[in-house]
Amino acid sequence: MKLVYTGKTKNVYALDNGNYLLKFKDDCTGKDGVFDPGMNEVGLTIEGVGDVNLRMSIYFFEKINAAGIRTHFVSANLADTTMEVLPAKVFGKGLEVICRHRAVGSFYRRYQEYCTEGQELPAYVETTFKNDALGDPLVTKDGLIVLGIMTAEQYDDIRDMTKKITQIVADDLKAKGLDLYDIKFEYGYDAEGKVMLIDEIASGNMRVYKNGEYIDPMTLSELFFAAK
Repeated sequence: MKLVYTGKTKNVYALDNGNYLLKFKDDCTGKDGVFDPGMNEVGLTIEGVGDVNLRMSIYFFEKINAAGIRTHFVSANLADTTMEVLPAKVFGKGLEVICRHRAVGSFYRRYQEYCTEGQELPAYVETTFKNDALGDPLVTKDGLIVLGIMTAEQYDDIRDMTKKITQIVADDLKAKGLDLYDIKFEYGYDAEGKVMLIDEIASGNMRVYKNGEYIDPMTLSELFFAAK
């Protein structure tokens, strides 16, 4: 294996078969020793967090693949906390896709003149560039096309896939007594330009409530697996 990228919470290795290996770490984003999935720096280490993030990713990737939706997931090894994935190029310098079932977080801060906090949304999809310095700016479908980031067809595929994947996750959480308010995804594309879901599907990528109370990511992981 050859190390090709050292990330905050995962390292990426190139495999001889052309695929890549993601090594999940126990490092977490945060500040001053406090866990915060929204931060962009490693703030602490929590023993076992890499394992639980991998377990949740395996659980959902297998469900999504079974539903006929393309992902980069190939296999995983819990013994060494690794996941083998297909090669994929990211859109631009990194793009995040958010699906919202409720008006909370940045959506509510932007549009509070036109909605109430916690208001139900019809699986609203939005895209933002991954750029800390610019505050992860929103970008529209037309903007992505004009800037040469993706084609109209790729955008439509991402939007449709996002809605379907979000419903899979939401239905599973609902069965455990949990309500998904919003979730963040990343996508890439293969050599033929076909879109696939990449990265991970872990508690730090979603905002979940129980009986109207927000559940922090670490507690969510515990509840998720306890309810299985």
